[in-house]
Amino acid sequence: MTAAPPRRSWWAIRWRQLRNAPRPVVRAVGANLGVAIVLGILYLAYDVALTRGARLPGGDLRTLAVVLDVLLVLGLGSLITYLVVPLPRGSGGRTTRTGWSAALGLFAAVPIAYLVLVATSQVLKPLLT
Repeated sequence: MTAAPPRRSWWAIRWRQLRNAPRPVVRAVGANLGVAIVLGILYLAYDVALTRGARLPGGDLRTLAVVLDVLLVLGLGSLITYLVVPLPRGSGGRTTRTGWSAALGLFAAVPIAYLVLVATSQVLKPLLT
């Protein structure tokens, strides 16, 4: 009879899961994070310019900018995830993609879009103004 393996702590389990994350999840998060950071920086530049008193055409459209930012992160993140996360191939050599890849990107994009906007508006903006 073999001895049972030692029990791991909650932190040890989560650390192991983080180090050994599945490649499709890493790719989905990376794609969405890249898109969100670029769009977040653009939004931050727009927000700081308006805060400093710049006269931009159209007036203050920050609400529209946030909505467009989130929609673009959702759309572009899903599209890029669809392109970089194929289904497992098995024994064949053909790469296939389905809507599940895009859905994975969409589910990863929702919290990432929110977190990047919060980080830019609540952390970075006070440092720049």
